[in-house]
Amino acid sequence: MNIEKILKELTLEEKASLCSGSDFWHTKSVDRLEIPRIMVSDGPHGLRKNIENAQNPNEAIKAVCFPTASALACSFDRKLLETMGKALGEECQAENVSVILGPGCNIKRSPVCGRNFEYFSEDPYLASEMACAHIKGVQSKGVGTSLKHFACNNQETRRLTCDEKIDERTLREIYLSAFEAAVKKAKPWTIMCSYNRINGVHSSQNKWLLTDVLRDEWDFKGLVMSDWGAVDDRVEGIKAGLDLEMPASFGKNDKLIVEAVNKGELSTEELDKCVRRVLELVDRAEESRSDAVWDKEKQHELARKISAQCSVLLKNEDDILPLDKNDKICFIGYFAQKPRYQGGGSSHINSFKVTSALEAVKEYCEVEYAQGYITDEDKTDEKLLKEALECAARNDKVVIFAGLPDAFESEGYDRTHMRMPECQLELIEKISEINKNVVVVLHNGSPVEMPFINNIKALLEVYLGGQAVGGAVCDLLFGKVNPSGKLAETFPVKLSDNPSYLNFPGTGDDVQYREGIFVGYRYYEKKEMPVLFPFGFGKSYTTFEYGNMTVSSEEINENKTLTVTCEITNTGKRDGMEIVQLYIRDKESSVIRPIKELKGFEKVALKAGETKKVAFHLEKRSFAYYEPSISDWFVEYGEFEILIGASSQDIRLSKSVYVNSDVKLPMYFDFNSTVGDVMACDEGRKVFGDLINKFCNTMLCSNGDGLGESSQDMAVSMFKDTPLRGILGYDERPEFDRKMLDEMIDTVNKLMEG
Repeated sequence: MNIEKILKELTLEEKASLCSGSDFWHTKSVDRLEIPRIMVSDGPHGLRKNIENAQNPNEAIKAVCFPTASALACSFDRKLLETMGKALGEECQAENVSVILGPGCNIKRSPVCGRNFEYFSEDPYLASEMACAHIKGVQSKGVGTSLKHFACNNQETRRLTCDEKIDERTLREIYLSAFEAAVKKAKPWTIMCSYNRINGVHSSQNKWLLTDVLRDEWDFKGLVMSDWGAVDDRVEGIKAGLDLEMPASFGKNDKLIVEAVNKGELSTEELDKCVRRVLELVDRAEESRSDAVWDKEKQHELARKISAQCSVLLKNEDDILPLDKNDKICFIGYFAQKPRYQGGGSSHINSFKVTSALEAVKEYCEVEYAQGYITDEDKTDEKLLKEALECAARNDKVVIFAGLPDAFESEGYDRTHMRMPECQLELIEKISEINKNVVVVLHNGSPVEMPFINNIKALLEVYLGGQAVGGAVCDLLFGKVNPSGKLAETFPVKLSDNPSYLNFPGTGDDVQYREGIFVGYRYYEKKEMPVLFPFGFGKSYTTFEYGNMTVSSEEINENKTLTVTCEITNTGKRDGMEIVQLYIRDKESSVIRPIKELKGFEKVALKAGETKKVAFHLEKRSFAYYEPSISDWFVEYGEFEILIGASSQDIRLSKSVYVNSDVKLPMYFDFNSTVGDVMACDEGRKVFGDLINKFCNTMLCSNGDGLGESSQDMAVSMFKDTPLRGILGYDERPEFDRKMLDEMIDTVNKLMEG
């Protein structure tokens, strides 16, 4: 496609038309210039392609549903995500879909966001790495992705109008950085902007977000499309860098674009930028078309393997798992027969088949089954409860399949609590009273409170594990697969422990992010608050030993790469995989920072008795925080601790390094700067040293001299916190006035500028 030639031949009306969809799923075509339309489709974890011309416009083709992002992130496995992405790409090629809408890498600010099952993590580094792998896998097959929802789509309540009030440091460190590395490293074909406003401006017309940050800073070359119905002001969107409005606006917004150009309110150059990017996407999609074979049965087996790698063993008292197939075992719970394996909303897949645990367990042994509860309402069915209790009493071991029904979490609304259905809690409680060998398997998209945790022997968290989850669960329960997943989010004891609790989902449209950078484990650790299960936690049927940690240097410059290695040994009798996590702690910082932050991870497969070396490569961003005064990432010179462990709360190895910074933060003093601030820098001591020493002695004489050490400490503290204007009253010289003080302050500032 000769894009430059086409741009010259397009009429204004045609250019405007290309900036919105032709229907719900297609871009517009221009037949006279042979510009075809291309199709986009939902599906971060499977293809949700609607059947064209069907009686039911929402009827989708039969497809394969893989585990949702909430489960996938628990694998901590880049290769696994890339493998799944390749499968999705093959599906899209087979169905002539050019762009699949996903992955979503918004941060899990609160555990009750209704769409959390579609997002990876509370941690931006993990979310970004998972998104990178997903994107690379899909796009390796010549199919585009749409990284979403850019940015801060952290709640469903009033999502089209809510205004997220977030300071710049929090935005950069938590909510934007999840997207940043994915954009820079994986280069998605498209980005989807979010519905919400950020600090007063809709994402769809936020020039700072879509152009200044995304394109100018991160060098994004692809297309920006709107979420479906997210456009507020289409002309302002063009100016901001929103290329494609989806879905169709039936020509209404096209007309507004034409009028704005004719009135001089929108330049042709601004419009052409958006049109060019639409044409580039269409051209790329057409050039990338290929024949693909979509083997659904093969992908079903892949979904089973992936689900098993994602599931997290959270408790295994007395090594009750893996189960012995010779034991008398019963499965209890509706989800054993009809698993909840995906969430509701735009990502819902019309699965071509579903494997339940009750079906898959036949590969291992015979079990007795009782339904136990209903899911259409939270009400105890006494007959079902009685049958379940009798079943539990007859068997040696009980596996209860429980979790959140469809109605409890979905796109479109947020949960109001973290509780499981009361009927399920009653079932677990009463079964635990008559049988002490209880295993609970949880199907849920996000954390739940667990009042039963001390009354059961084992807990397997499978999240929403895709259409083959039943097979994966049985593979794990009976030990064919060794559990290796670890939590990509913290499970708090109760909802009110969460840092966003007092400000989620906000008042009306106003949403205050007052917890700042302290999201998830960053908050719980800083507050020294107990949690139900920490970030990065997960058990195995084997054990691992960490040792022989090395660092390539004990002192480095911020622009150099630090290599960290350690050895991991499988000290148990089973083959297994361990997720080795690296955190960094700034031991002394002039700004408030988390106790530690995840900056590396590797998943290592080890045979029983085997040892492997793991290497991490740390760069400037591993040590930096975002400093608004310089609008950039900043490393503060000093000692950092490198921590390696099995979870955020299970650190096995540590070493300290010193990092030197090439950047010096600008410091400007004024009349209200404190004595302590001025004396902390060489330039300040040079200009103010004698004067302030005199002031200090005066303070000590009048407030602390002869009154004991504690009084002197009090005087020194008061002296450090005194603003410069305060020392005027302690100097009897008439010439030392406000003018002289201002001149001295100006001298310090000029010396600091060099």
